[in-house]
Amino acid sequence: MLTSNRVYLNLRWSAILPLLLFTPAVVAFFVAPDVWWGEYLGIFFHLAILFLVSRLDAAQWSRACGYAWVALDVLAGVLMINGIDYEIAWTVRLGAHVMAGVWIVSSSLVARSWVIRTIGVVTGLWLAGYSLVAPQLGEEFLRPAGILILVWFGAIAATANTRRPQPLAAMQEA
Repeated sequence: MLTSNRVYLNLRWSAILPLLLFTPAVVAFFVAPDVWWGEYLGIFFHLAILFLVSRLDAAQWSRACGYAWVALDVLAGVLMINGIDYEIAWTVRLGAHVMAGVWIVSSSLVARSWVIRTIGVVTGLWLAGYSLVAPQLGEEFLRPAGILILVWFGAIAATANTRRPQPLAAMQEA
């Protein structure tokens, strides 16, 4: 039964799923940036992040930024698929990346692992920072952020507690 307090994926799998979905897209960034399937995979990748946003420790406003990232980046992908002017869709995506950077940095800062904190802060600052200076830089300067986010997902998966997750309601009461 679907309930609002059920944990559908534990933290490890909440990080592995977007890692698996985003890896082919990152490879494509370097070898074939205009592949036809990139936006489709990007939409599924961003939807998978919903699980991670809900599982990582973060303030409510931080989670709101994570959810805004997903919504805006899915919108950008759908705009691209439907042939909306690239500059419009790209600008929406850059705005989404600012929200992503805020969520990644703020959720990383409260992580127990120094590896997650370090990689997360660098990743979030790169992603959001690029969005603010994108007109002066080429898109190739965004590519390292893709690698960094994969490493961040991997670090979260590697350090996740593997015990059976508690329902969210029980976690919030504790």
